[in-house]
Amino acid sequence: MTIWHSDLHKRKKTGGKKGIQRKKKRYERGRDPVLVTIGEREIKIKRCRGGGVKISVKSDKFANVFDPSSNKCVRTEIIRVKSNPANKDFERRGIITKGAIIETPIGDARVTSKPSMDGVINAILIAKK
Repeated sequence: MTIWHSDLHKRKKTGGKKGIQRKKKRYERGRDPVLVTIGEREIKIKRCRGGGVKISVKSDKFANVFDPSSNKCVRTEIIRVKSNPANKDFERRGIITKGAIIETPIGDARVTSKPSMDGVINAILIAKK
């Protein structure tokens, strides 16, 4: 069964159900989420509406970490996911999302990009080692 992003399943003001008077359209289709993990770099290329391309990361072991004190960006290895406020199960499974705290050799960093949408893992250093 496909994921469907349409508002035709909602109810009317009176509480009654709306009857769907047409077929499901291709542009209303959704996708399964891409859950980013730590491992060898693996990307997924998706075609978007209008023929554009979206690159999403399936797994990666490196992150671009910005150090605010030295004002420099360094490509470092990800050791593990320390915490993930998006979902406590993501923390246990080691899934990286925006806002996740990752442990790197230079210190803990907070992910600022959306890896499953941007195609890269960017982070900002929050605690130096």
